[in-house]
Amino acid sequence: MGTFREAWQYIMNNQATFAEAVKVHLLLSISALAIGLVICIPLGIFLAKSNRISMVVLNAVNIGRIIPSLAVLALAMPYVGIGFKPALIALTLLVCPPILINTVTAFKEVDPNVIEAAYGMGMEKSRVLRIIEFPLALPVIITGIRTASVEVIAGASLAAFIGGGGLGVFVLNGVALIKPSLLLVGAIPIALLAFSVELIAARIEKAVTPPLS
Repeated sequence: MGTFREAWQYIMNNQATFAEAVKVHLLLSISALAIGLVICIPLGIFLAKSNRISMVVLNAVNIGRIIPSLAVLALAMPYVGIGFKPALIALTLLVCPPILINTVTAFKEVDPNVIEAAYGMGMEKSRVLRIIEFPLALPVIITGIRTASVEVIAGASLAAFIGGGGLGVFVLNGVALIKPSLLLVGAIPIALLAFSVELIAARIEKAVTPPLS
């Protein structure tokens, strides 16, 4: 309990520093997730309509997931330097695979008979996509966003290794100084943020999933 008390005391004594770290951590995570959504959902819809291209891209994405985020940070440093920018690039690459894969899977799993019926009723392609396909695909897409959200909050701690800031700074300093209480100042809030996002995303996923008949 003494270690937890020390961690809490540190936060109380350094509230401005802690608040800034939380702010940077959330900014990194939200920015990366937003960029991933803007890129991957339209790309996923396009790929779902083309089996040959989708197989190539998804295989490449799955191979890319093997590369550790820390390695991506190291590779980005010579081109974009250190700090917030390379951390954002690495985190964007981290969130893209689950969103892209789930988007492609979601649209491919939409019942073609439902789509055919919509066309038979005279609906235009864009309207079918907006009114029929997207709502049916949404629960699976949300699952991908849920996975990406948790991963990016945890992964944002790596930004500290290249001067990107965030809660990972406390984790890194705690390890370097062999000070468990300082490590907990970063680790516990990261875990709480990830858990909170998981709960919120799970509720959204449940809300958009149609009930079983």
